Amino acid sequence: MFAKRVKTILSRPIVIGLLSLFFFPYSAHAQRIPQALEYTEIYDFIEELTTDGIISSNAAVKPYTRDAIAKMLLQAQQRDSLLSKRQREDLQFYLQDYALECDTLPVYSSYGHRHVTQWITPVSNLSLADPSLHILTKDKVFKMRFRPILGMDLNYNTHGLLMHRVYGAEIQMDIAHHFSIWGSIRDNSWSGQGVSGSKITQPLFLNDLAGVQYKEAYYGGDFSDSRGGVSLYTWWGSIGVQRERIQWGDAQHCSNILSAHNPAVPMVTLQLTPCKWFQFDYFHAWLVSNVLDSTYYYVEQEKEGVTGREYRPANKFMAANMFTFMPCKYVQFSFGNSIVYAERNVQATYFIPIAFYKSLDHLMTKGLGSENQNSQAFASITVRPTDHLRLYGSFYLDEFKFARLKKGNAENNPVSYLVGFNWSGWPVRGLALRGEFMRSYIACYTHSIAVLDYTSNSYKMGHYMGDNAQSIFVQLAYRPSRSLRLTLDYTCDTKYRAYEYLRYNIAGSRIPDPIIAQKPFSEPIWRNDQLRFRAVYEVFNNCYAHVDLTYSNIRAFAPTSARIEGEDRDWNADGTSRELAGDDLVNYYLNKYTPTYLQGKNVTLTCGLSFGF
Repeated sequence: MFAKRVKTILSRPIVIGLLSLFFFPYSAHAQRIPQALEYTEIYDFIEELTTDGIISSNAAVKPYTRDAIAKMLLQAQQRDSLLSKRQREDLQFYLQDYALECDTLPVYSSYGHRHVTQWITPVSNLSLADPSLHILTKDKVFKMRFRPILGMDLNYNTHGLLMHRVYGAEIQMDIAHHFSIWGSIRDNSWSGQGVSGSKITQPLFLNDLAGVQYKEAYYGGDFSDSRGGVSLYTWWGSIGVQRERIQWGDAQHCSNILSAHNPAVPMVTLQLTPCKWFQFDYFHAWLVSNVLDSTYYYVEQEKEGVTGREYRPANKFMAANMFTFMPCKYVQFSFGNSIVYAERNVQATYFIPIAFYKSLDHLMTKGLGSENQNSQAFASITVRPTDHLRLYGSFYLDEFKFARLKKGNAENNPVSYLVGFNWSGWPVRGLALRGEFMRSYIACYTHSIAVLDYTSNSYKMGHYMGDNAQSIFVQLAYRPSRSLRLTLDYTCDTKYRAYEYLRYNIAGSRIPDPIIAQKPFSEPIWRNDQLRFRAVYEVFNNCYAHVDLTYSNIRAFAPTSARIEGEDRDWNADGTSRELAGDDLVNYYLNKYTPTYLQGKNVTLTCGLSFGF
């Protein structure tokens, strides 16, 4: 009886229609495996093709999936007449890496000769190239890629020699054109004189290196990075669970919305692409607060009958959505909102993908007279007025009141904005000029309650410079031949007076000088002027050598104005603030924001070779 009823239900036209949406995809070779942002060469090539007007891409939401990149490459192949000789060579080169996404196997090319290493079995084809193992069944129902990861960078300047090595492996599988599963592990180690006093990457350091969580608090620079996920997808969308770095907001140097600066976090994701001109993205993430909860601990039995307590970090979550509209090939507009919340458990209301989370927050907290959670809103726009030119900008709103816009109101809304351009491919093919300018006002990305900061693992999720900061980036890039990229870039990062976001003093009344009423960008306390030449050559897919020569001048300054309550001029061991001055304050800021290895004027030479990036 039960089987007959199920058969009757499944035979109904509406049920058949719904099932067919999932099990009969529009594109038979699609898969939803994200391409790691660390593989900058493919992203740079996609950027070039987009700016030249050859393809279209959604630069506001990254990482791209591997099938999306494959489709963009195939789109460029269809417009072969618009490509230069070098671009055609690059296109064929990258198509080899995305062969499985095109339902075929890669063919390894070397020094102009084509070599195929392939074994044909009764049920599947196998290819060993680059040296990756690829498996494709003859019915194309199962695809698998296995790739080892290995790399080393050597850095040398007047502070000594610093070595970074990485090894690991990754595997990617796609099953029945509807289910993708992938995973990777990268074990990293920094060693040498440069990590003897401090690590190269720390939450407060002002550099664009990706954030990490070290294995031991005071041991060298070892850390591991394990990522992966599962995704159920069809031609119009996907839903999955994954741990990956994500970037929201169009940017070439560093985004001010979600920059992928913090370590990757686990998240539930939803992406809808029902038509060419619209895309919707949503995630709910489990962040790492690094704030201990004094009411949550393990009881540990110690020696002589004395029990101890092991305190656990407070829970911290994030929900965010992004709507992207592409009404024509020349304009792309994205907007969305997010919330960082720190309840004991996840809240079902924040699993609603299409929602204004600040309104939901009011529903959850205002009736109790308690403090709100931390909500944000943001937008990103890209305009291509002509081929070879792309203009873009993004706006991040942390907190907003119309009263602060009135003349005479000293308070500023804590917001961040970024504008940039990319001029590429004219008058010289392969040559590009890029520029980016970012400013973040006081208290942007912060909160008066530490656990609600816009951070994970204490790393900023927005721009790495944080609040009350400015960044200028200019780059000249040239691609003279297949897989060779030369860049010369200048970066000027400036951090101004640093504050803790205080809204009330200890007694509970409002502080006499509100933090957001201070004049932003008034007195610099830290600055980095950096000029870098970089040459990257991708020997074969996912294996590249690079040489960097970098001049940097990183210094700190002592403000001349009087300290106000909440201003950071050093902290005592008990957490209370104190005021330093002169050289003591300069050294405090320099050590706080800069690893010892990079302090002062330096010329740093970096050489590296990596496979699997």
